Amino acid sequence: MFDIIVIGGGHAGIEAAHIASQFKNLKIGLISLKNVPLGSAPCNPSIGGVGKGQVVRELDALGGLTGKLADLAGIQYRTLNESKGYAVQSTRVQIDKVKYAQSAESIISSIKNITIIREKVLGLAGSDNNFTIETESSTWNTKKVVFTVGTFLNGKMHTGSEQTKGGRESCESSESLSDYFKSIDTVSARFKTGTPARIDKNTINYEKMEVQPSDSNVESFHVLHDVEYRNLNQVSCYLTYTNDETMKIIRDNKEKSPMFNGQIKGVGARYCPSIEDKAYRYPDKNKHHVFIEPESESLQTMYPSGISTSLPLDIQREMVHSIKGLERAEILVPGYAVEYDVIDTTKLSRVLEHQSFRGVYFAGQVNGTSGYEEAAGQGFIAGVNAALSLVGDKKLILDRTESYIGVMIEDLVSNLRDEPYRLFTARSENRLYNREDNSILRMWSYRTSLGLNNELDAYINKFKLVYDVIYRQLHTTYVNPDDDFLVLHEIKVPRRTNMADVLKMTTVNPIETLNSYLIYAGIAIDKRMIKTLAISIKYAGYIAKSDDHYKKINKLDSKIIEFEKILKSENISFECKQRIQKIRPENFGQLKRIEGIRPATLAVVAGDNY
Repeated sequence: MFDIIVIGGGHAGIEAAHIASQFKNLKIGLISLKNVPLGSAPCNPSIGGVGKGQVVRELDALGGLTGKLADLAGIQYRTLNESKGYAVQSTRVQIDKVKYAQSAESIISSIKNITIIREKVLGLAGSDNNFTIETESSTWNTKKVVFTVGTFLNGKMHTGSEQTKGGRESCESSESLSDYFKSIDTVSARFKTGTPARIDKNTINYEKMEVQPSDSNVESFHVLHDVEYRNLNQVSCYLTYTNDETMKIIRDNKEKSPMFNGQIKGVGARYCPSIEDKAYRYPDKNKHHVFIEPESESLQTMYPSGISTSLPLDIQREMVHSIKGLERAEILVPGYAVEYDVIDTTKLSRVLEHQSFRGVYFAGQVNGTSGYEEAAGQGFIAGVNAALSLVGDKKLILDRTESYIGVMIEDLVSNLRDEPYRLFTARSENRLYNREDNSILRMWSYRTSLGLNNELDAYINKFKLVYDVIYRQLHTTYVNPDDDFLVLHEIKVPRRTNMADVLKMTTVNPIETLNSYLIYAGIAIDKRMIKTLAISIKYAGYIAKSDDHYKKINKLDSKIIEFEKILKSENISFECKQRIQKIRPENFGQLKRIEGIRPATLAVVAGDNY
């Protein structure tokens, strides 16, 4: 008998199992297919990116696993959008995907109250607090179920006209959802993802490409790893481009592309298109980035990010050979597309529990998202709330004004997805505040509410305490023009200038200046906090204005909705009632984000004129 069983051992599954296991009295089962490594990276071998790096840092501050695993397997660190403002800068870590999976296996298997079960799930029955899961050779009982089956749900792979069952290369698929739950709705259109061919690293001419080295100044993801923490030797990635010949090959073979000859019916991610998508969506553009990325020190393969494809193998070879530096490249694994089923996420609550099947939680690509980071964020929320439901009546719901995970989950449950969902910074209305650098502060109250009290809690509590003290001190400390650190940086200020005002000056680099001041004042704090303090003070005025504007527009968002009362109201149209009944919004903010809700309906609910 388990308290919680997690089905699926990908990025969502290991986060769900890991956080649930932190509640020591709970017994957790993790069911995964035999030949699929825990935390495997079947697509891009990286963690982080624009919007995604923020999620990883939020997870890490909450006690998640992804940031720690990324550091253990990190072979290249870079900051994306470095030339832009701090609000949109994001960390991206190239990982050794073999080491990543090995670290995940090592950590999960070392947790005493997690049992790893390597079998295929054949059936599931029961209701809240009493579920039975049938696998190939056993039957398991559990109180809660977390479904994180990724692209395996009724998955089908395509390379040219060749079609095989499976959620990724060399793996079989899971059954369709209807085999488990007769009345759980899936989205009518299947979703699609894809991956490029893997190339033999010894057949690439790197001298023809632009080198992209690792940046030693980028902070590690895990808060307990030093800023300079690097577990593995750092390597370079390489940049090349498609050209006129590349795109001509693709366009000349349109009838052989499963995406355009009717073979694939699934909908792909708009923000992560295949090379075929690019060829026909942008007919006048032939130059596209191709990033050549190592997959693992122990593997012979390189990952050519940017040319995801499902074309026949012979066309893939011709296309690859047309690219500078890849003229003699040998394909070791062909690129392919995967079609799979996803559920109707409007039937989920904000803790990712299904509203019609209490005790069953869904997370990851089965919810229609794309990316390891989005999956991990959902896995954490599903796992922690499944655990909280067994130890008390608390729930962990992250507000969208304070986190990208909160943005993602509210987006998912508020509207039916018609394409794979991807996070990016523009989805957050409060991105000046929802930055990477202040993730510890933003997640502090959520983490402390769990009451777990381990070494992470000791660190973040000290961080918050010291931060508050230094922040106040910088606003009450005055400096003079002849102070050494000001002279060093050639910063001119009036006498008795508030130190916080110095950091807000447009001509000042806030991080370098604050670091110099702290050395001058003999104050020693860690580098993460220096960055957080400097940027928070620099942005303080903008954040205050944005926050004031946001509050005025959204002051009703937290208003709890009387759902049954709305459905009985004569002042709300039948069409709006149908939409409200389908989504079942929990507050006014979620109600107003439902597509098709009329302004008149919002006015009625806002004014309590039901």
